[in-house]
Amino acid sequence: MSAPTVSRVLNGRGDVAPATRERIESLIRAHGYRRRGGRSRERIGLLDLVFNDLDSPWAVEILRGVEDAAHTVGTGIVVSAIHRRAGSTRRWLENVRSRSSDGAILVTTDLDPALKAELRELHVPAVVVDPVGIPDLDTPTIGATNWAGGLSAIGHLTALGHRRIAFVAGRPELWCSRARLDGYRAGLETAGLAVDDDLVVPGEFDYESGFRAGEHLMGLADPPTAVFAASDQMALGVYEALRRGGLRVPADVSVIGFDDLPEAHWASPPLTTVRQPLADMGRLAVRTVHRIVRGEAIESPRVELATELVVRDSTAPPPGEG
Repeated sequence: MSAPTVSRVLNGRGDVAPATRERIESLIRAHGYRRRGGRSRERIGLLDLVFNDLDSPWAVEILRGVEDAAHTVGTGIVVSAIHRRAGSTRRWLENVRSRSSDGAILVTTDLDPALKAELRELHVPAVVVDPVGIPDLDTPTIGATNWAGGLSAIGHLTALGHRRIAFVAGRPELWCSRARLDGYRAGLETAGLAVDDDLVVPGEFDYESGFRAGEHLMGLADPPTAVFAASDQMALGVYEALRRGGLRVPADVSVIGFDDLPEAHWASPPLTTVRQPLADMGRLAVRTVHRIVRGEAIESPRVELATELVVRDSTAPPPGEG
């Protein structure tokens, strides 16, 4: 094979036959060739942004922040969704190798040792946004103060006089879900209230699971007077369950969400929620990758941006106490 052909593979060019590319890539791996040499650069040309799924407004908000920051510094973005399918991560890594990406932002992804080792071999620095498990200090992570957000939501409801407060949880394997649940429990304990396991129901961070949770909760012998959902989409699902059951928000049941997606403002009534700075998380992820590529130190391997309670019209004192 010719030197120009090898050069095209090393530089991520697409005008190489697949079989030839594979032979060259195999030789590169066998001889431990380091493409990027670890040298620092002033800017990066291409950045991979990877989601498990792209079918939620939550993902769109992060994408908006990443695109905004990348545009400012002149970096191209390649967006992928792996959908948790077998083999999807392997195919994504092959694509990263072929296009010579300069960095990667992984959203709600478990950066397992094998994936981390492959990215290190490719000299592709990675930042994880909203990590799945306990943040790994070897890889920069960017999240939000989920525990504090849950605490503030419950503090708002107990201050209004609510004593039976339900929680619609997110997927239990996610770090953010567990932190919001812990914040809910801490809020009840702070108000001197016991945690009633019957009022904690599972959800999937989507509208449908919120609807099912709302139906279940309102079917209890002693239903809650308030519901805190771990995402806005689940909160809006609770809205629909209450509407179909002939109940009003907030006259009969108060509802709080989490995220502050655009639809929270336009819901009827507008949704009280915990604002998660999703776009800012995306922007910071881009800046962090750039700092690593330039060889600069990052401020902290684990960053949590502040959440904020946004009070709108979906919360009020419980019936009979207004």
